[in-house]
Amino acid sequence: MENYLATLKGRVLVAAHRGAAGGNIPCNSLTGYRAALQQGADIIELDVSRSLEGTLYCFHPGMEPRFLCADSYISRMHDRDVEQLRLVNMDGAATEEKVPLLEDALRLLQGKCRVNIDKFWDDIPGISYLVRKLGMQDQVIVKTPLNPENLSRVREYAGDMPYMPVLFDNESAHGMLLHDPGIRYIGPEVIFSSEDSPFCQEAWIEKVHRDGCVLWVNPILYDFHAQLTAGHTDDRAVAGDEDGGWGWLIDKGYDILQTDWPLLLRLYGKKKYPDRF
Repeated sequence: MENYLATLKGRVLVAAHRGAAGGNIPCNSLTGYRAALQQGADIIELDVSRSLEGTLYCFHPGMEPRFLCADSYISRMHDRDVEQLRLVNMDGAATEEKVPLLEDALRLLQGKCRVNIDKFWDDIPGISYLVRKLGMQDQVIVKTPLNPENLSRVREYAGDMPYMPVLFDNESAHGMLLHDPGIRYIGPEVIFSSEDSPFCQEAWIEKVHRDGCVLWVNPILYDFHAQLTAGHTDDRAVAGDEDGGWGWLIDKGYDILQTDWPLLLRLYGKKKYPDRF
């Protein structure tokens, strides 16, 4: 059984959600990924969409109207059409940024940080082939919602890649996955709307750590109606309550925090937990 927790050496990792966006720099852009590296991100999370030809791009499926001002979806476009698109900035104005090829993004980040590939389940064979082609099996973290079909495909195509299921409940899934020889399970991403969740209980967190696994949480807020960490959020932290936002999650024992504010999280971590950031 791999002890992924040991590779962190007691550190809390900062995961940059879609890179570091702001001003004229769009999310899921090569410039956004470079900015996240500049801000000290340990992990860069990126999304994947697939064109009609099967080409893999870094883009969050379904967000074309918002981030491209497009009236169609990459999954329905030919590559020649995707190539003409430009990502828009925070004011909705077109930038010079193209929709990046996943291969270009992986080559940019190769050897620089861990890479979380979101929407992995939309093309597990294709994404796995590309990761293996680049020799980045140990550098990525791949995730899927937990269901039998996804697990079967991960075993078949990505059994050598660090894998995290996304859990909304079912804390007992940890024990089941721990003993699955066909996957490289390193711990779960957990979603919870209440501090009463089993995922917040000290005994369960300690068990996951004893098993050598890590825990990923999401203080990001893409919709305040959808609480991913029971109100301990980026918004709370950047509005002045860093201890109640990020600090609460760190004190609980979560190992990876995905944030839209990687630099601020790192600065807070260095100040409050100097041995862990």
